[in-house]
Amino acid sequence: MPRGDKSAYTDKQIRQAEHIEDSYEDRGVPHDEAESRAWATVNKISGGGKKSGSGRGRKTNTAPAKKGGQTGGKKGGAKSAARSSAAKSASAKKSAKTRAAGGGSSKRATRKGGAKKSSTKKSSSRK
Repeated sequence: MPRGDKSAYTDKQIRQAEHIEDSYEDRGVPHDEAESRAWATVNKISGGGKKSGSGRGRKTNTAPAKKGGQTGGKKGGAKSAARSSAAKSASAKKSAKTRAAGGGSSKRATRKGGAKKSSTKKSSSRK
């Protein structure tokens, strides 16, 4: 069997590959690339062509089929443009107020290893 021969695939797998290929072509992927991706997806789903024999079946992995539309387009949640811009302007105003007041966070105001505390020792008197 030469490399790339599809005779080991079932009719269902061939149909799946055709549908996946059409989907890639609709998105603007060139034909050869779409065909290659389609067969790679079918192989990932089913583990390759189906071989005859009792007990040689494998479970199908549906994750590659579900993955398609989920990977792209999600940035930081489903916020509307108005909400995200309002939140940005509110945080900018808040930080401007704290800078104008001259107060930063208390963590920045204290320094590590700063001034030493003066300690007064009590003199012990022996009687």
